Parts: sequence; C-alpha cells; structure tokens
Amino acid sequence: MIDKKADILNSGRELFYSKGFKDTNVSEIAKMAGIGVGTFYNYYSSKEELFLEVYIKENEDQKKRMFESIDLNDDPVTLVTKIVTQNAIEMNSNLILKEWYNRDLFSKLEKYFYKQGGFESIDELSRSGKAELIKKWKAEGKIRDDLDDEMIIAIFDSIPYIDMHKSEIGIQHFPQILFYITEFILKGLTDFQK
Repeated sequence: MIDKKADILNSGRELFYSKGFKDTNVSEIAKMAGIGVGTFYNYYSSKEELFLEVYIKENEDQKKRMFESIDLNDDPVTLVTKIVTQNAIEMNSNLILKEWYNRDLFSKLEKYFYKQGGFESIDELSRSGKAELIKKWKAEGKIRDDLDDEMIIAIFDSIPYIDMHKSEIGIQHFPQILFYITEFILKGLTDFQK
C-alpha cells in the first residue's frame, strides 16, 4: 500500500531542503510525490502546513544529531559553546531550518504551532534535559548555585533570541556577537567565588 501522506512529506522535505520554502510550490511537491495537486490538499491545507510538519521533524532530527555529537561531561562553557556553534552552523546551512529567520513565514508557522500546542511538548522535553544538566553542574560546583534553576534555564533560553533578532542588532556582527554573548553568559554563570 502506498502511503501518499509520507510521499508528500518526503517530497516536500526534499524540495524545501534543495530550493527553500519560497521557491517550492505545491504543484512541484505533488508531481514529485506522484499525485495530483487536488490530492495534496486532501492531506495538507497549505504549503505552510506541510512545511511546519517538515520543519518540526528537521529540527528534531538536527537536535538529536547535535546531542549525539556532544559530551555532556564537558565543562559548561565548552558544552554550551559547542551547542550554540553547531546549532548556528546547521541553522544557516540547512534551507529548511534557515526559515527560522524568515519573519513572515515564521510568524504564520508560530501561530499555527501554538494553536496545536506544539511548542509546549518540545519545550518541556528541552527544559527537562537542561534542568538535569543544571542540577548536575550545581552538584559538581561548576555553576552558580545562588541562582534558581528556572532563572538559569531562562538565561540559556535567551541565547537563541539574540540570533533571531540579528537584523535589528546588525547582521555585520554575526555570528561573532552570538558567540561573545554566549561566552559572557557562561562566564557569568561559572566564574564565581566559592
């Protein structure tokens, strides 16, 4: 039995990855999937809806690959710097993930995603991993223990917002500013009097 929805998803992913969101259209996706355009709309209400599903999967896969390649026993500065660096490289080299910076598209996707409750599940998974790591670092004396764990998580969560607003900050300063801010945050959390 042919799984048309999987064919559409895989075709969409391939086209979004090679051409980007803007330069991919529904008729190309349908043609690659071996279906008619009308059949596409039986499974997805829009190109944006398909892209959201592709984006979520791509983002999850990227995060898994990244976490498989890092050593959680590294010191906090090394670990977080590696994560930020790898994430920035992947986000800027992958046309699907690069759409995170497309304000018009992302705002539509974000609204849809919130409506579906999608951010909550991903955020909860991410938060539990961060919380465990922070507890470990505190127990090992590698990170400040005078700050509440939730505050430290909020500080870490602020780092991607710097990248999201790079055009307002000044694109000419990237990626260096992202690395400096990450370094300053981590040094502030790790360079303390015991």
